[in-house]
Amino acid sequence: MKHILALLFLTAASVMANTAHAENIGCVSTTWRVVNNDKVCVQSFKDPDIEGVACHVSYAQTGGISGALGFAEDPSRFSISCRQAGPIVAKKPIPKKQEEVFTQRMSFLFKGLNVSRLVDTENNSLVYLIVSEKVIEGSPFNSISTVPLMPWGTQAPQFQLK
Repeated sequence: MKHILALLFLTAASVMANTAHAENIGCVSTTWRVVNNDKVCVQSFKDPDIEGVACHVSYAQTGGISGALGFAEDPSRFSISCRQAGPIVAKKPIPKKQEEVFTQRMSFLFKGLNVSRLVDTENNSLVYLIVSEKVIEGSPFNSISTVPLMPWGTQAPQFQLK
């Protein structure tokens, strides 16, 4: 059992090391509680491999005592919006298959919010998909946002696929 927990921890740490860092934008209370209200929070992150793409994620956060201590499991309700925020420049060749670009824990150990980037070559677009994953069972709740690969001023996108 100790080895399984260590493997889970190392896997989570390696996934989190390869993903973008989020900036907290703010939270809005949705349900009053004596200790720590339930909230909807917004964070922003930039695609770690593609300059010029910014995403905003909103998600539900459980309050109460267990939420304040970090033991509550947040619900699988979220939204994502990604936009071109400057010239699009890929830092490395981008794989045509899905690639995880952002991860956030939604419970102490077993649940995560994950954003993957997919490339829609036929429509010349990047697609960002947000889903909830659990060790045992995921959730069907999801949201997508697309970013068309377009020029920024006079600069064409600099993008190479693997």
